[in-house]
Amino acid sequence: MTLRLHDTMTRRLQPVEPLRDQEIRLYTCGPTVWKRAHLGNFRTYIFEDVLRRWLERRFPHVVHVMNLTDVDDRIIKNAREHGHGLESETAPWIAAFYEDRDTLGIKPAHHYPRATEYIEAMVSLIERLEQAGAAYRSDGSYYFHIAAFPQYGRLSGTRAADLIAGASGRIDADDYEKEDARDFALWKAVAPDDVYGWDTRLGRGRPGWHIECSAMSMTLLGESFDLHCGGVDNIFPHHENEIAQSEAATHKPFVQLWCHGAWLLMVGEKMAKRVGNVVTLPELLEDGAQPAALRYMLAASTHYRKPLNYSDEPLAASSEAVERLVAFRDRVAELSVVEDLEDNRTVLKAVREARTGFGDAMDDDLNLPEGMGAVFTAIRELNRILDSTPVNDATRSAMVALLDEVDDVLGVFPLVDRARHSSRELDAEELGLLQARVDARAAHDWGESDRIRRQLTERGIAVEDTPAGQRWKRVP
Repeated sequence: MTLRLHDTMTRRLQPVEPLRDQEIRLYTCGPTVWKRAHLGNFRTYIFEDVLRRWLERRFPHVVHVMNLTDVDDRIIKNAREHGHGLESETAPWIAAFYEDRDTLGIKPAHHYPRATEYIEAMVSLIERLEQAGAAYRSDGSYYFHIAAFPQYGRLSGTRAADLIAGASGRIDADDYEKEDARDFALWKAVAPDDVYGWDTRLGRGRPGWHIECSAMSMTLLGESFDLHCGGVDNIFPHHENEIAQSEAATHKPFVQLWCHGAWLLMVGEKMAKRVGNVVTLPELLEDGAQPAALRYMLAASTHYRKPLNYSDEPLAASSEAVERLVAFRDRVAELSVVEDLEDNRTVLKAVREARTGFGDAMDDDLNLPEGMGAVFTAIRELNRILDSTPVNDATRSAMVALLDEVDDVLGVFPLVDRARHSSRELDAEELGLLQARVDARAAHDWGESDRIRRQLTERGIAVEDTPAGQRWKRVP
């Protein structure tokens, strides 16, 4: 089956067909490093990570570029307030992004270009646009002339035919969301003594937001490349403007396929810093959430093009899903094999069906939730068989291979193993809680026993009462 993805430009599923022989070039919009990225940002980054992992299973060579926007209005405002240069202002947020990326098991991009490293490429691109009649200078700044690009609006649905040159004015802000199209800044003039600027052939200034991604992506991936991804909030204005300025300069198609992930919602609203309903990864970890459960929730609880409403319920369901996967992996690893047995055809059939179902779902617009449904159906069947039937080593190896292939995309096992390695022992406070629960149950104080159980659950410790006494285990 051929991998097909929903293309935002055509509003249809389109096959992924490399422009270069068997090489996929992927560009994903990374963070603007003015604050710590929130969980909504990481829903997009997880979707892009799953996409990259599946692309690597389908094509021999994938090149992934994710930019870091390290100059914009918000960053400069913070830098002025703190008395910092751009590098010292952004360094802690870049480090925090890398830390959170690794916590969630996201593969590092092959390239992390920073906007401040590509000023010359941006200047050259703006010069090309001016020569093409698509950019003009005003008060020392340069703007893209939307009326000079009749195709404007194809991605977002903005009606280019309704534009009247100059009627809607210009916009200088880096961050805006209005569904109107105005000539946007390519280069912003700054005062001669402004430290947050560069001396260039265009004069002293700094780049606008949109020109940064066009310059970096085309420098690293070429003037036409395969896939460009981001959240749906990037469609307009950012990606619409990227297309306009890139194609007006090169007269070539900029990107073959555009893929966008839906929002993460908090209490029904898009999670966003400006709304104030954001939560960061360290905050969730402090509250007891486990990285593997968070990753599963963001990756597999809902299709990437459907909004995901964050709450305790999907996180708890994701934690249970990870536990089932890990329990089956542990069971398979601990099986006692019988070497003189023939291959168990029923087991192998279930494995084949799971592999086929998973692959077909992933090839159908990266439908990881459906793919995991096929895997869990197989796990239920395999657990039933293993309850009464021994297997040989080859049959066990087939089950191990299935789990490895699935988790090569899902990416939760390394997070579970890391948590197990770092949390094998309980600290003194946790040991005290366990003993307090034993004492409460001995005193028949069931309310206190349940309260302590909830405390332990929040710490990632599952408690089970057995005839032999209380047992506990770390959960992902």
